[in-house]
Amino acid sequence: MHAEIQGFFDAATSTVSYVVYEACGGECAIIDPVLDYDAAAGRISTTGADKIVAFVQAHDLKVQWLLETHAHADHLSASAYLKRTLGGRIGIGAPITQVQSVFRDIYNLEPEFKLDGSQFDHLFQPDEEFRIGNLHVQALHVPGHTPADMAYQVEHSNLFVGDTLFMPDVGTARCDFPGGDAQQLYLSIRRLLAFAPQTRLFMCHDYPPAERSATWSTTVGEQRASNIHVNDGVDLTAFVDMRTARDATLGVPALLIPAIQINIRAGNLPPADESGLCSLKIPLNRF
Repeated sequence: MHAEIQGFFDAATSTVSYVVYEACGGECAIIDPVLDYDAAAGRISTTGADKIVAFVQAHDLKVQWLLETHAHADHLSASAYLKRTLGGRIGIGAPITQVQSVFRDIYNLEPEFKLDGSQFDHLFQPDEEFRIGNLHVQALHVPGHTPADMAYQVEHSNLFVGDTLFMPDVGTARCDFPGGDAQQLYLSIRRLLAFAPQTRLFMCHDYPPAERSATWSTTVGEQRASNIHVNDGVDLTAFVDMRTARDATLGVPALLIPAIQINIRAGNLPPADESGLCSLKIPLNRF
C-alpha cells in the first residue's frame, strides 16, 4: 500500500514535520509538528502549525495520530494545539517516562507533574504495530540521542527517523543530553540501515551546507554509502570516539530550556497561576 507524505520545513528551527496519509478523504498522522516561539518575547504562535491545519483541511483528512519521535530540545511541539484544532491522539515512545523523571528535577517542576507519561494519549512499546487508516506502521525504539527516541516505519518502505540520522552530508545527532549514549545511537542507526537499500528515510531536521538548500529525504543505500559519520566503513569504536569528541564542542540548543518543559507535557503549557499566567523556569548553572 502506498503512503502519501507531505513535509513542512520550519526554517527557524530547521525542523521537518510530516503529514502521512493514504488518500484524500482518509485518515492521517502528523509527525513532529512545531510551534513558533519568539524567545526574546516569550511568545508562542501557530503560524507554522496552521499551514498543516490548512493542508489537512484542504485534503479532507481526519487526524488519527499526532506522533512525536522524542521529546525535542530544539523546538516546541504543536501536538497539543493540533489535537485541540483537528483531533487525534498524541503518541510517543514509552521511555518518555525516563526523560520526564530527569527533567522534572532539573526544572523543579510542580509536585503534581506525573512521571508516568499520562500527558500523552499513547505510549508506544518497542516494535509495537499500529495503523494510520489502512497504512501499516511499526514503532521502532532507537535510543541514543535520548532514551525515548522512536522511528516510525510506514508500509515497510518509509522510515521517519527522528534525530537518529541527518542527511548524509550532515551526519548524526548528538548524544550528550541526559540519558544519551553514543554506543546506543550507533546500534540504533545500524538497525535502521539494515533495511532494504531503497527504503526511504525521512529526517526530522536538515542543517544544509552553504552549497545546497534544505532537503529531508534520502535512502538507506545513500546513508550506508556516504553518511559522513556512520557509513559502512565506520565501526562502533570510531563512531563513539567521533561522536564523543564532537559533542564536547557543541553549545546548548537555543530552545532547550523552553522546549523540554513543554514537550514532556505533550506540547501543553505548564499550569497557569491564579492570575491565568503560564510561566517557564530557567534553571541556572544546570546546562
